[in-house]
Amino acid sequence: MIELPQVNPVPANRKPDWLRVKLPIGESYTKVRKLVDEYKLHTICQSGNCPNMGECWGEGTATFMILGNVCTRSCTFCAVATGRPQEYDEDEPRRVAEAIRLMQVKHAVITSVNRDELKDKGAEIWYQTVRAVKETTPATTIETLIPDVKANWDALIRMIEGGQEVVSHNMETVARLYRYVRPQAKYERSLEQIKRTKEFGKRNKSGIMLGLGETQEEVFQAMDDLVANGLDVLTLGQYLQPTKMHHEVIEWIHPDTFAMYKEEGLKRGLAYVESGALVRSSYHAERHI
Repeated sequence: MIELPQVNPVPANRKPDWLRVKLPIGESYTKVRKLVDEYKLHTICQSGNCPNMGECWGEGTATFMILGNVCTRSCTFCAVATGRPQEYDEDEPRRVAEAIRLMQVKHAVITSVNRDELKDKGAEIWYQTVRAVKETTPATTIETLIPDVKANWDALIRMIEGGQEVVSHNMETVARLYRYVRPQAKYERSLEQIKRTKEFGKRNKSGIMLGLGETQEEVFQAMDDLVANGLDVLTLGQYLQPTKMHHEVIEWIHPDTFAMYKEEGLKRGLAYVESGALVRSSYHAERHI
């Protein structure tokens, strides 16, 4: 076991000093907010209560969320609403592409809710959105953070064949905690999705939240599993409890521990690791491309 620096633990009911975020202010923030409202778009920044929204929007970037803002899954970590989604909007790809053009985004990140009730899991809207962005702003690189397709591999291919440069699918946690954190997902199935994405020829990426009760050995095992299935890029961040109804924070991970995990991930063969308390899957996404 790797020996970590001795630090005083922070009670789970109190955020530590290193978890400070920027308040959403400034001209760029206002511009992004106006575009999101004007084009009737959803962002994971808002729906997921992302702590980096002020910083990212202040720099003129946002992660767009397609296929609505109601998810068919009931993951215990996620702030996105769960329920029966409405019909998807076929004009959404055009509006997302136009907003990206107006924002002059160089690297666009797009994600979605899970749409398990759809036969293709929303794959066609995914494809149309990527194509619309590529046709509207050809110089913009695209990263798509896609959901679990429940082993519908034809849907996976459709989601990733539109021309995006990076395809991300988050593991979210270690294998042992899946039934508590992602009850409608399967650890091995997500690994298989990452493997198939790599085999298709895409640069692939995943993210894990820490502080849910995982052990150091389980994080290392997840890294090894991801490397074995061809992962290129990994993000590691601190889990933050959205509401009292969600999974509680078991541990606040110290910045030195995040630094150690980054070093270990690179040693294990990952091409790029972004590791820190406020890191999220789309945070500083342009850096590794």
